[in-house]
Amino acid sequence: MLSQKSIRDSFILQLVSASATLIVIFSVILYNYIKISIFEDIIQELTKQAHIIATSRVSSIERMGINIFDPSLSSINRPSDVQVTIAIRVNQPDVPTFEQSEQNGENFLTIFYPLEKRQHHFISITKNISNTYVLLDKILKNILIINLTAIFLILFYALFLSRMLVLPIRSLTSKLASMNENFLQKINTQKLPNEFLPLGNSINKLVERIQIFVNSQKELFIGAAHELKTPLAVMKTKNEVTLLKPRENEKYVETLKSNNQTINDMNKMISNILEIGRQEGAQFEKPVEIDLISFLKEQITNYTILAKMEEKEIVEEISPEQYKILTQPTLLMHILQNFVQNAVKFTPKGGKIMIRSYLNKDGFFVHVIDDGIGIDESKDLFAPFKRYGNQTGAGLGLFLAKNAADAIGARISLKNRDDAQGTIATLLLPLRKHAL
Repeated sequence: MLSQKSIRDSFILQLVSASATLIVIFSVILYNYIKISIFEDIIQELTKQAHIIATSRVSSIERMGINIFDPSLSSINRPSDVQVTIAIRVNQPDVPTFEQSEQNGENFLTIFYPLEKRQHHFISITKNISNTYVLLDKILKNILIINLTAIFLILFYALFLSRMLVLPIRSLTSKLASMNENFLQKINTQKLPNEFLPLGNSINKLVERIQIFVNSQKELFIGAAHELKTPLAVMKTKNEVTLLKPRENEKYVETLKSNNQTINDMNKMISNILEIGRQEGAQFEKPVEIDLISFLKEQITNYTILAKMEEKEIVEEISPEQYKILTQPTLLMHILQNFVQNAVKFTPKGGKIMIRSYLNKDGFFVHVIDDGIGIDESKDLFAPFKRYGNQTGAGLGLFLAKNAADAIGARISLKNRDDAQGTIATLLLPLRKHAL
């Protein structure tokens, strides 16, 4: 039984149904055309015979009601299946008319041809057309046989064609099924039909994102293990040194305080790692339409309070007046928050952080510009546990921001200011069709 959910089965059903309908319509038209053509030939033959009789043997019509074929009439050959008589038809127009009848299981066609000099007198020529119907029946049966054969061939061709059409999908499915985190290989789109190129390109982009995600996760796990193992080793060493011999209470208190500070740093790092898990959950947040300008101004209000607490100032240049976009607000907030926190962290007291936004043909840009020490552009600043500058931290902020940007289809970048007096963090949201 064909499945309604199968594209292949639906294609077969539609192709066979459409082809069968066209074949039936064509066959009906063809059969009726043949039938009409045969009867037109018979009608023309009877009309010609009646005209010859009416013009060549007018004197014999005085013997009305009898067969007017006569051995002396050499110009007319009487067929064996034709009966010619004179008929009187009252209240009938003086034009040739035809009547069809059936007797003893045989079919007859009669022409009544008017005589010019005898009113209501007609030459009646009756032809047995039973053989014609037999011929038409044979033609109809042959057409039905041809139709059934054609439908069977179309069904076979539909099965073959549908198999050819789904081969690229099966090939893609097979390749995807064989993939895992240890074997991620892009699909060769050059061998795909043109109709499947968008699908192949989309799969390759997905594979690329999965590769980046898997590599990032591996790097994150390795980095987390290293970052946690080192302070634990330091704590153990301090404890062992302290316990080597009896010491004053102040030495024990100092060691405990140092260990507590290390534990606090480790807790911060663990909190950042947990934040990664929460961010991955936020990636499944349903996109909603927001006014990006209002959202940005609302966030800047919160950032202004944060900056004032650090004796720093936030300056904004926000345009346009309105820009609606379909996005995930939580992930967008992660990116902006990281940019501003870094800018506040590296900007000296009394400095300014500029937040600027604008719209052009490439998309919507947000720049966060600080007055800090700048960055080393040769390093991968978005890798986990990579720190720069003289500030403390787990080194996961930009890693989180990069993951969030990838999830919402945005791009982020860091570069030094042209005057080398700070850093420019850029968020680009490409234009989308639904943006207003």
